[in-house]
Formats: sequence, C-alpha cells, structure tokens
Amino acid sequence: MVSRITAPLGRSLARIGLTPNIVTLIGAVGVVAGALYFYPRGELYAGSVVITVFVLFDMLDGAVARAQGAETAFGAFLDSTLDRIADAAILAGLLWWFIDGGDDPLLAGLTLFCLISGFMVSYIKARAEGLGVNCDVGVAERTERLIVILVSVALGEFGVPYVLAGGLWVLAGMSLITILQRLLETRARLNEADYAQKREQGREPAGDGDPGQGYSDDPGGSAEPAPGNQR
Repeated sequence: MVSRITAPLGRSLARIGLTPNIVTLIGAVGVVAGALYFYPRGELYAGSVVITVFVLFDMLDGAVARAQGAETAFGAFLDSTLDRIADAAILAGLLWWFIDGGDDPLLAGLTLFCLISGFMVSYIKARAEGLGVNCDVGVAERTERLIVILVSVALGEFGVPYVLAGGLWVLAGMSLITILQRLLETRARLNEADYAQKREQGREPAGDGDPGQGYSDDPGGSAEPAPGNQR
C-alpha cells in the first residue's frame, strides 16, 4: 500500500534530477533543523508538523533509488546513519525544552533515557548483523518510536492531560522491551550459528546436545576426559 503511494512520487523526484542520497540528506537536515529550532522554543506542535513532513520526505529515497535503478550499499549506509542523527535531534530538542523553558527535570531525564535506549535498539541490530545473524524483532522499530513521540509532543502543546509524559513513558518502556528482545534473539541466533558450525566441523556436542554445554573433539561423543584435562 505504501509503495503504491511512494513509487509515483519517487519517479517524479527522479525526473527532476534528485538522487536518492540528496533526498536522504534533505529529509535528515529538515528533521534536525525543525527539531532544534522549534522544540527548544516550546513550539511543540509546529515542530512536530515540520518534522513529520521531512520524515515522510525521507521515506522517498528508496522509491527514487528504485526509479533510477541506483540502489547502492552506500546509500543504505547513509540512510541509516542520518536516521540516527535525525532521531537524536528530535529527542535532543525536546530535552533542551524540558531543561530550559519546560522546567521539568523528571521528563528531561526520561527523554535522555529514550535517546540512549533508541541508540541501543539500533546498535544491537547492527552489531548482530555484523556478526552474521539477523535481529529485527522488537515492539519499537523506528516507525513506532517516531509515531509515539511526535503524536504525544504535538498534543502536549494543546494541554491534553498527561499525554506528553505518558508518551515518553510508553516510548521508554517500548525501547527497554525491544532492547531485551533483541539481546535474547541475538543470543539464541548466535548459539544456533555456533552449534551449526561445530556440527559442520564434525564436532558433536559433549553432553545432552545443548550448544551451551561445550563440545568434544571425539566424534563418538565419548564422556571420557581428554588426558590433558585430568588434574
């Protein structure tokens, strides 16, 4: 459904000469500028609208790449890197407001936790992929995190009771759950990969078959300790 909307827009941007990387840069710069200009001034609704526009624009870089047949590994790398900068700018602008004009130390600390945990969610996935396993589980992907924070911040300026604080608590909880989910998922997948590698090398599990129990070089699975292990 999303592709049916973004594909024609991507082709239009490609026709006027915009490259995928330029689209990515425009989207990221717009988010950073909107967050660091409007949020510290307390203009939470206007800032959220501007950020949303540029976030949606940033979604078009993939459509432009497909329209031009210019999908590259560097383009994916640049997109992920600038997404982290944009996400940090949103929460940094909000943190600035809570410390200065908003005068709310509790929500400032909660915002800082959301900023750090958001980085951890992305880092765990990137580190797992660097080790050769996939880790895309979790209740708080980037899209969900952006929806929660932008909606709660925008409504907060209209005086909706507890919506801003509630949104931050929800975001913090979702991020923490996602971190735990990804840690457990990565551990399980790395154990499976290690077990499969040992099997391919002809090394059977030395015990009940649990990969975490260690391995014996004896193909017969003998329980006798190796001479070098005797004390």
